[in-house]
Amino acid sequence: MNKAYDTDNIFAKILRGELPAERVYEDDMTLAIMDIMPRTDGHVLVIPKTPARNMLDASHEQLAACMATVQKISHAVTKAFNADGITFQQFNEAAGGQVVFHLHFHVLPRHEGMRLQPPASKMEKPEVLKANADKIRAALS
Repeated sequence: MNKAYDTDNIFAKILRGELPAERVYEDDMTLAIMDIMPRTDGHVLVIPKTPARNMLDASHEQLAACMATVQKISHAVTKAFNADGITFQQFNEAAGGQVVFHLHFHVLPRHEGMRLQPPASKMEKPEVLKANADKIRAALS
């Protein structure tokens, strides 16, 4: 497998500060940001701060750090959105549904009987993303 890491992917640009993102949580190894095309209110993406194309080439340390952050964010979005559950998604390579080739994990708060929006269906307004991020940040503290 071992395909090259694209240093110009959107998450690499966000990590370098070249593109804006609504940051929800950050530690030494990971960053959690709001998905700009959320499939549900509170849809968060967790990424490692170091290059990894996807789970297939990530280090054990990157995966462990991301999973710890995914769990922390899952608790926070459950609380912030009074969710009944969480959907967790992670895609690898184009055939597996990956679109951005920097390892990332989707955390989606879920409510009984409510369907997810289709992927990449609509860009959310920045003020809505900020309000949702504020709820999650409050739940984290």
